[in-house]
Amino acid sequence: MKAMISTSMSVLIALFGAGQFAAAAQPTSREVNIAVHEVFVPGVVDKNTDAKIVLSGMFPNSCYRWSRVEVTSREATFHQIKAMAFVTVNTMCLMVLVPFSKEVNLGQLDSGEHTLRFVSGDETYFEKKLIVR
Repeated sequence: MKAMISTSMSVLIALFGAGQFAAAAQPTSREVNIAVHEVFVPGVVDKNTDAKIVLSGMFPNSCYRWSRVEVTSREATFHQIKAMAFVTVNTMCLMVLVPFSKEVNLGQLDSGEHTLRFVSGDETYFEKKLIVR
């Protein structure tokens, strides 16, 4: 009888543990703000054409994939830019740097000197200037 209870308990513990592992192992994704390492900004852009820039950087592992760019403007000539990516958690990832490069269309901008602020997930940033004539 004691052996039967012990075996039953072992089976219950094994099933409970397997259920917990299965629940924890379900991959999920969340969107995060990522760092941009390089930005190509043309010297001068015509005000009648779309201003385009190119962002590039490195994802820290293979669980990251490109999502979008978030552009907010506090003023007509100040634009804050955040690069966003999806990161999958609870899954196996290759621990290699994965390069990315994306063209971003800022649209038609007013004439003048524009400040482009590129903000990373840790709230550090760098700025580039864009001249629109």
